[in-house]
Amino acid sequence: MNSLQVKSATRAVEILEFSRQVREPRAMSDIAEALGYPASSATVLLKTLTGLGYLNFDRNQRLYFPTPKVTSLGDWIPRALFGNSAIIDAMRDVHAATGETVSVATKNDVYLQYVQIIQSVHALRFHVDEGTLRPLTQSSVGWLLMSTLPDDKLDNIIRRANIATERPADRVKVPDMIRRIRQIRGKGYCSTENVPFLGGATICVLLPLTIHKQPVVLGLGGATERIRQNYSRYLAILQRAAKSLRRGDPFDEPVDIEF
Repeated sequence: MNSLQVKSATRAVEILEFSRQVREPRAMSDIAEALGYPASSATVLLKTLTGLGYLNFDRNQRLYFPTPKVTSLGDWIPRALFGNSAIIDAMRDVHAATGETVSVATKNDVYLQYVQIIQSVHALRFHVDEGTLRPLTQSSVGWLLMSTLPDDKLDNIIRRANIATERPADRVKVPDMIRRIRQIRGKGYCSTENVPFLGGATICVLLPLTIHKQPVVLGLGGATERIRQNYSRYLAILQRAAKSLRRGDPFDEPVDIEF
């Protein structure tokens, strides 16, 4: 595949992602300006996506909007990933009990990937989109995912995650990261502040299941001060949710949990 084809494929996906963000019909000129495409390229891409049935074109108003065919591309994925609704139910229960951003993430090569997210209801929050990739070294979620790996796998994956980290200042020292992961291993949970967002904090727990043979983490995140004030309760809620997936128990907000 040549570079022109790669660029066209990337731009086609970016158009669909842009539509998901704005959630309303947009003209070609608006789309091209927002994404920084030449008008000629945007026109060709939009006509191609329309011809394939992924976009609807209103000729009177000259507006584009996705069709249900876009939805059908991925409507089977949640069941393929999660099997049943147990993980989604656990996420909803954690969200109802905390109001924080709740996520399920798994390992994707040297990255963690958020495969499901319920956004926070709090005014002060940090927004993360489903599908977002982040180097494993740049989040407590990633640290917890790496804690499932044996020591002889860590050096290589940390070095490759450093290469994938754009800002040199964010790259970690391999011995320090291995030491951190060893401290986490076996606890089944992890937390941090100001990583990856300054002023934000995360608590996460390892789930007793895998997705495509990869470990899975359930986490919540929000403003540091709010997480600090509720740390023990939030951790217990997450642990109870993880325990319910292991046993198939109904979810109840606990007072004190041994996990």
